Amino acid sequence: MKQSVPPVLRPQHPTPRPVAELAQRFALDAGDDLSGLEATGITLSTLDLRQGDIFVGIHGLRRHGAELAGEAREKGAVAIVTDAEGAVIAAESGLPILVADNPRGRLAEMSSWVYGNDDAMPIMLGVTGTNGKTSTVHLQDGLLQQLGIPSGMSSSAHRHINGEVITARLTTPESSELHALIAYMKERGVEIVALEVSVQAIVRHRVDGVVYDVAGFTNLQHDHMDDFADMDEYLRGKLPMFTAARSRRAVVSLDTPAGRTVLEHADIPVTTIATPQIAEDPELAATADWTVRMLSGMINATELELTGPGGRRLVTTVPATGPHMAANAGMAIVMLVEAGVDWNRLSDTLARDGGIRTTLPGRTELVTTGRGPKVYLDFGHTPAGFEMTARAVRAQTPGRLLVLFGADGSRDTTKRPGMGLAAARNSDIAIITDHHPRWEDAAAIRDGLYAGASQHPPAGGLYNISPPEDAIVTAVSLVGEGDAILWFGPGHQDFREIQGVRTPYNPRELMLAALRDAGWG
Repeated sequence: MKQSVPPVLRPQHPTPRPVAELAQRFALDAGDDLSGLEATGITLSTLDLRQGDIFVGIHGLRRHGAELAGEAREKGAVAIVTDAEGAVIAAESGLPILVADNPRGRLAEMSSWVYGNDDAMPIMLGVTGTNGKTSTVHLQDGLLQQLGIPSGMSSSAHRHINGEVITARLTTPESSELHALIAYMKERGVEIVALEVSVQAIVRHRVDGVVYDVAGFTNLQHDHMDDFADMDEYLRGKLPMFTAARSRRAVVSLDTPAGRTVLEHADIPVTTIATPQIAEDPELAATADWTVRMLSGMINATELELTGPGGRRLVTTVPATGPHMAANAGMAIVMLVEAGVDWNRLSDTLARDGGIRTTLPGRTELVTTGRGPKVYLDFGHTPAGFEMTARAVRAQTPGRLLVLFGADGSRDTTKRPGMGLAAARNSDIAIITDHHPRWEDAAAIRDGLYAGASQHPPAGGLYNISPPEDAIVTAVSLVGEGDAILWFGPGHQDFREIQGVRTPYNPRELMLAALRDAGWG
């Protein structure tokens, strides 16, 4: 059974924009009379196309989008923006054609104009980095709700619009979807938006047309080597976000050496922050303006101290585990301060509520509450993510820790051995299984993970089990009271992607069923 794709969110009452003005503003060649034509939306996809939209036809991997011009017209498109090749293909559709040299590269700024975001935006917070992006924006959104400030949030897990929650598609939406989402948020009275920004979104122009009031950088760790030649190129992909063309100011973590590079390249005001307990370069961390320290930790309850300029200090809690989550909370708070939220108001609110109140979807999520081993689901998908979370859970587990894990297919293959090694050396038992094979052979993915894990096999055994339904049953059979299972991969997700199809999949129910069958109730 194929899983349905979450909807694109759009303003319910868009202001019509003259197509002729679009053509003039963006220097589009128009051979047709555009008099009287108005647009209320813009999209790359005929699946999302609505009456009154401009359809943008670009050259894809397998076909040219202009081939769908006829379908776009039938669905109510008022015009098509495409390149010269697409103009020839779309000629018979009867749609007015506007020609651009690079319609893909112009989509974001056209979308911003169509949805009215070029004139007025909420306060925009953008968070990038390898790990911690999702948690940081969820913590910001939760804290804004506690402060009583109408907020919006977009992460790899969810979209939040002033209390409304929608499952996410991409980590960062396509630019036309993103600007529609921002316009919808404005319509709903949102004052501050927290946006998770992937490196792909930066280099592929999905966040063009957005200027961040505060940009945040969390860290740089091994990931995305399927898209970049090396780590230096990966970091360079993020650097444009820290320029005056994209942001007004920034908060940069110095927990990884890449923070220094971001700081050196930024041409905007920058505030720095560090967490000495996890910083890779202690001397660099010691230069930070703000310092975060984990004071004590329990599962999903970490106490932290944040200190900064002018003697500012607060002690609070975050509903997550480990010093890396304290770092995310510190980033979330300091970015809000840099955005203009009053420090005393923040401090008083956290004291009143006993910490940040929010749910971090799929981040060390405790599935079990009764007898037997504790079971956690986590969205970890990098070596560093495995390392930090496994260490945090192991420190809170009186018995043995079993790590169950898989990896995404059709993604960076070079990080798989590192993931396997991190899981194995931080566990007492390790089980490799399948996650999202996508278009890859699942056995080959497991082999990559096993190559790393076998370098440091845990004392209790290293297993390679497919499918995950069997791996879960084996995991439960190997642990007991006082032990814990940490399952990396599924996190908040309720599907597996196999051969391009999202197949419904409920790891929580599978795990609970395995526990019941094992007699744990």
